[in-house]
Amino acid sequence: MVPAHGVMMAKFDATHSYYRATAHDAPSHFPLEGEVTVDVAVLGAGYTGLSAALELAEAGYSVAVVEAETVGFGASGRNGGQICTGFNKSMAQIGRMIGEEYVQTAWEIGDGASKLVKDRVEKYGIDCDLKWGYLHAAERKSQMSDLHEMQEEFAKFGYTETELLVGGDVKQRIGSDRYVGALWEGRAGHLHPLNFCLGLAKAASAAGVKIFERSRATKLNTGDRPAIHTAKGVVRAKHMILAGNAYLRETEPYLYRRIMPVGSYIIATEPLSESEAQAILPQDDAVANCNFIVDYYRLSADRRMLFGGRATYSGIEPKDLGSFVSPRMLRVFPRLKGVQIDHVWGGHIGITVDRLPHLGRIGKNTYFAQGYAGHGLALSNMCGKILADTLRGQAEKFDVMTRFKHPVFPGGRFRTPLLTLGMFWYRLRDALA
Repeated sequence: MVPAHGVMMAKFDATHSYYRATAHDAPSHFPLEGEVTVDVAVLGAGYTGLSAALELAEAGYSVAVVEAETVGFGASGRNGGQICTGFNKSMAQIGRMIGEEYVQTAWEIGDGASKLVKDRVEKYGIDCDLKWGYLHAAERKSQMSDLHEMQEEFAKFGYTETELLVGGDVKQRIGSDRYVGALWEGRAGHLHPLNFCLGLAKAASAAGVKIFERSRATKLNTGDRPAIHTAKGVVRAKHMILAGNAYLRETEPYLYRRIMPVGSYIIATEPLSESEAQAILPQDDAVANCNFIVDYYRLSADRRMLFGGRATYSGIEPKDLGSFVSPRMLRVFPRLKGVQIDHVWGGHIGITVDRLPHLGRIGKNTYFAQGYAGHGLALSNMCGKILADTLRGQAEKFDVMTRFKHPVFPGGRFRTPLLTLGMFWYRLRDALA
């Protein structure tokens, strides 16, 4: 039976995404048992943790990664697969936050993040369907001035591989009547996020990193002698990196107060015909609209529409996730009415109050990175590298990132209802603008 919104629904399973269904074969890793001593203990086998571990192992450090579930279980294996440029704010805004003298380094961090993804795919031969081309799509004329400013700002820093599109030019990139214009980027794009994560894990293992899966941390020692305790073992180290992001939860109270898990959801259609795919995204770009509550989408390597939209801030998961997301897809692409939805999944991303990554240190020997606010595919890789570089005595970029001051979420135990109320306002603003 086809529901009223016009698509056939698959059964929802948050962990069995399209990415899981199409993941490359990868070795499983034993749970932690007994005591292990290394130079650096890393909590979390997502992009941040694996990036840091890989860098450190190749520099000669002994490293152990402890993961509660499996490699890429969290946002690193479930995200939209979109490689975004820079941060969630303009460089002008960032300059006002951290000081103009640090803006160039901040740009190099954000711009270098996508380059780092490219370099690692090439260096380690990671098969993850990497494609370049990204569109910021404007639904209203008022958003075009923002895109023009973005293009001008990119050009100031030497990034000129962009094109501002209006009118019929947009239809050459997106087969929808939804948009009045768009900014195209050549150095942003998309990939299969779980296969990229599995590729990082493979490279890290080859470099000597010990990865322990299904080993949930029960206690952390963030003092002078860092340690990760699990039900059956402990990793002791000279230094520790916390890379659990939204999935770290209350394990470290200092970080928990400064990050909010936000539900993000994606659907994947059945494979489209070549002509259907060409009619929708003829250049195979990734797309995100310019609203505060973002719609984002792209085609998979086997021509499925992967569409993410809407987010939940309440901590309550929608009962019918397909019906929650698919109307947004049909609003952009009415031609997809009646197309079967084969996969429906979701998970949590981490956001900070200011929507910028939170890097820092707890005590003398414990470092962390979290809160990528939807820009995590590239930035988390870069932030993992920054943490590794810092442990090696190269702290310039770390020092710049720690200039962002991240307040706790207001409201204490009422912070989730307050955030939900705030997001309702932004959703209403998007709808009425």
